[in-house]
Amino acid sequence: MLTRIIRYQIDPAKTDQFRQYARNWGQAIPRCGADLVGYFAPHEGSATQAYGIYHIPSLAAYETYRTRLADDPLGRENYEFAQKERFLLREDRTWLKLASTPHGDST
Repeated sequence: MLTRIIRYQIDPAKTDQFRQYARNWGQAIPRCGADLVGYFAPHEGSATQAYGIYHIPSLAAYETYRTRLADDPLGRENYEFAQKERFLLREDRTWLKLASTPHGDST
């Protein structure tokens, strides 16, 4: 299992737009084949840092997911919404793989 973490720098005056963007992905991402952990908006501390996190079984599954997301009506609408509203100032994407087990389990 791979975990995709997207770190966003957002316009602090447009947090509501980011929240709408996050809600839209909350519908589209699972429908297109990824296991969405969630989207996280600023709360305390930095007003410009936000995150999106999801799991996917493999890079091959990711390619299928990306194709589905590009074809998904809400996915396309959300991309356009972000372009129009310009609340995303920067995105950094990384892949991570779990290196520990929960609660120290040895299984």
